Amino acid sequence: MCGIVGYIGKRDVAPLLLEGLQRLEYRGYDSAGMVITSPKAAGLKMVKAKGRVRDLEAKLPKRFTGTTGIAHTRWATHGAPSDVNSHPHLDPENKVAVVHNGIVDNAQELRAKLEADGVVFASETDTEVITHLIARSQADTLEEKVREAVKAIEGTYGIAVMHADFNDRIVVARNGSPVILGIGEKEMLVASDVAALIAHTRQVVTLDDGEMATLKADDFRTYTTSGASTTATPETVEWEAASFDMGGHDTYMHKEISEQPDAVDRVLRGRIDDRFSTVHLGGLNLDPREARTIRRIKILGCGTSYHAGLIGAGLIESMARIPADAEPASEFRYRNPVVDPDTLYIAVSQSGETYDVLAAVQELKRKGARVLGVVNVVGSAIAREADGGVYVHAGPEVCVVSTKCFTNTVVAFALLALHLGRIRDLSVTDGKRIIEGLRKLPEQISEILESEDEIKKIAEEYAGAQSMMFIGRVRGYPVALEASLKLKEISYIHAEAYPASELKHGPLALIEPALPTVAIVPDDDLLEKNRAALEEIKARSGRILAVAHQEQAKADHTIVVPKNEDELDAILMGIPLQLFAYHTALAMGRDIDKPRNLAKSVTVE
Repeated sequence: MCGIVGYIGKRDVAPLLLEGLQRLEYRGYDSAGMVITSPKAAGLKMVKAKGRVRDLEAKLPKRFTGTTGIAHTRWATHGAPSDVNSHPHLDPENKVAVVHNGIVDNAQELRAKLEADGVVFASETDTEVITHLIARSQADTLEEKVREAVKAIEGTYGIAVMHADFNDRIVVARNGSPVILGIGEKEMLVASDVAALIAHTRQVVTLDDGEMATLKADDFRTYTTSGASTTATPETVEWEAASFDMGGHDTYMHKEISEQPDAVDRVLRGRIDDRFSTVHLGGLNLDPREARTIRRIKILGCGTSYHAGLIGAGLIESMARIPADAEPASEFRYRNPVVDPDTLYIAVSQSGETYDVLAAVQELKRKGARVLGVVNVVGSAIAREADGGVYVHAGPEVCVVSTKCFTNTVVAFALLALHLGRIRDLSVTDGKRIIEGLRKLPEQISEILESEDEIKKIAEEYAGAQSMMFIGRVRGYPVALEASLKLKEISYIHAEAYPASELKHGPLALIEPALPTVAIVPDDDLLEKNRAALEEIKARSGRILAVAHQEQAKADHTIVVPKNEDELDAILMGIPLQLFAYHTALAMGRDIDKPRNLAKSVTVE
């Protein structure tokens, strides 16, 4: 959720930290702050501000220089957004500074003990507990002080710590919240997301849960919270710094929608095997004999990833004929599920760090389940925890709401379904048919994007709606769910999604001229049934926007999309509804890249 940036070296640190925070703005936040020092400084200097990074920048004194620093963007959990509740948090003697992502579950208990010992808290945050624990430690080294503190806390954390008495280092620790080290030339960086590092280095080390690191200007070392040394081998990040720029677009969301033809081409590239009408997915670590023993597939994700999983489950059932379903990971991990040895579990996450999904993976692994990951970020926590998986290769996605990663994730599921299907009962003829459909996707997505002006005009007509209904059948229902979510996320219009077949079982009572309905109407074997649903709505004077392969007579507006194979149509039918949500929000003057109350990577419960 929040963002961490840290640096130690010889450069002036404040501008560098500001740049890093700006690259993390997409994660969602309500305040920002930084602490800096240098080897010859007498202590720590701090500036914090409620609001945007630009508000923090405006508060920086003219002579605010140093060569070591940590900075943070906060998304409020404990305590309302304010200057005081912003990170970093200092102890009363201004010696210890801490930035923290995550939640300390036993914060109230620790706070009560510290207050009983005479500690006075300045903020309402759980993070300040960590600061006082470190400040009160009698250990001789900063590493030991931090180790004692993290042993006392329960919950999730990614922390970076500075100490005035140890101003030649930054100590960091991770448990459930990302911490990534950037390895430079006589300088070291740390961040919660590679986006903050990529302008300065492409050599990174990702800490594991229960791991700590000490950063000095010319060196770093990693070790466990119990003190045992660990081996850290830097990896090269493939993404370029330019990938995080807007590239001439007004918003990141618009840029990322427009990137989908290239993104889909990337997820397909090098994976199609024409000889056997299948695909190569080398990272699965699942040989054909093992694949044939799978009796059921359970897909776990949250939000958009869950919706992609719903489409993926349908693809797997239709192509591989394996019973499959999707479930929100946040619910799965709390209902004491039966873990079947013949079930393959698939964890879906854009960031690869979504806490609810990661916790579900760890519980499944504890119970001996086989888990695959479908993620976008190479080397992320879920990618490392899983037995194998598929990278979706969408490239960096900066806007809080997901567009290109959703599309690429669904395409990745189509590849997985084809792979499993060809191992089992899918014919060569059907394999060729699906491959031809997959190859058409980039060009067909480009064709949809070319109709943006028409979609914009339609969106402007619906921008005044107070609420909207989205409906679809079978393959169309997850598309309706995702389109409904997109509209809610960035326009703040209330929207609900239902299976079209459920209209007459209750939701039809809501239909009236003031409640528009968006209907997913693919040209498949359910076309006439979908048209019957449009009749029901129109008979009650409801306005209808149809997304279909041909004009729909009962619809007030129709967005026509190219026809692909029935199995793959859902991929294309979601694209115009991303543009619909975008232009609806734009017409309403919303902050599209930073919707209120939301964050990109949800690393807390």
